[in-house]
This record gives sequence, structure tokens and C-alpha cells, in this order.
Amino acid sequence: TGVKWVKEWILNKVDHQAQFIRDLRKHRKQHHTLMDDKIDRLENLYVSIQQLTGETVSDIADTLRGLEGTAGRLYFETLSKLLAKEYQFAGRSSRPAQNPFNAFLNYAYGMLYGKVERTLILAGLDPYLGFLHRDDYNQLSFVFDFIEPYRIHAETVVFRLFSAKKINQSHTDKITNGYSLNQEGKQLLVTAFNAYTEVAT
Repeated sequence: TGVKWVKEWILNKVDHQAQFIRDLRKHRKQHHTLMDDKIDRLENLYVSIQQLTGETVSDIADTLRGLEGTAGRLYFETLSKLLAKEYQFAGRSSRPAQNPFNAFLNYAYGMLYGKVERTLILAGLDPYLGFLHRDDYNQLSFVFDFIEPYRIHAETVVFRLFSAKKINQSHTDKITNGYSLNQEGKQLLVTAFNAYTEVAT
């Protein structure tokens, strides 16, 4: 049962990544070659994840994480290429974020974590009982598992802010080895995130 659920969550995540790129492709003819290549590769990774078999999650965990990681790298490479030069970034980074895009994305994920945790608790589920993310003691492992198919919502909000050029240097502060959202940046993101989730629900 754990294998089934974990695969389903990650499959949904990769499918959402590919679909997001397909949606962006409609209005970016100059990037069709790049985007078609990434979509094909994400679809191949989807099939590879589908074909994983095991009696327990530990039987497939390492391979699954590798495939998921490759999908994430391809996905974020694409998002970066589609942004204006000043907003482009070199992959995912956290604690600290290495660029403003990741600073916004980390904060958006944080808001999403809160929503997922509250949802699990309201459903009567233990947020500490995970299947894939279960290596750390006293961590919200089920939140880390269950959030995967829903990360696309945070990514959509952040990408739209950057692609619409609503972000500027006043929204982030340089900190030791990275960037952090300041109060102005947080307010912009929270407003956009809440508006998006209200429409989505």
C-alpha cells in the first residue's frame, strides 16, 4: 500500500511538471525546441516511475528519489530559461536560497506546508507518520510526502510573479551566502498565493 501511494504522489508531481511546461509552451514559440525536449524527458521519467516495483517503499526509495530528482532538475532548468535574464537561476536551493526565485519559492512552499499539515490533521491523519520521507526523527514526514503533488501550486504562483516582472530588488535582502524575502516580498507573495488558492478552491 505504501509503494502504491508513494508512486502515485510522485507520478502526480512529475505529471504536473510536464503539464505546466505544456501550458507555458502555448505562448512561447521561440522556446518550443527546448520545451519539447524537456516534456519528452519528463514523460520518459514518468514511465520509469510507473514501472518501479517492490514489496516495501524501501525497495524502491533510492531509485524513486533519483528519478524524482532528475525530473526536478529538468523542470526547473526549463522554468529558469523561460524567465528574463535577470531572473534566471541555477537550479533549486534552500537554506539559504541562492537567488530571489528560490527565496520566493521556499517561502511559498512554507505556506503550502502549513496548509497540508492542517488538512492532514483535520482528516484525522498523523502528520509525523510518513512513507518516503521517514528518516528523520520528530519530523512532519507525512506532510513532506503528501505535499508532493501540490507543489505545483506554489510554483505556479511564484513563476507568474516573476514572468509578469512583478518582482524587483526591493522584495529580497541579501544575507550570508544567499537571499531572503523581506516584509515587502512576503506581503506580495502572500497576497498572490491567497488570491490563487481562493480561485483554485
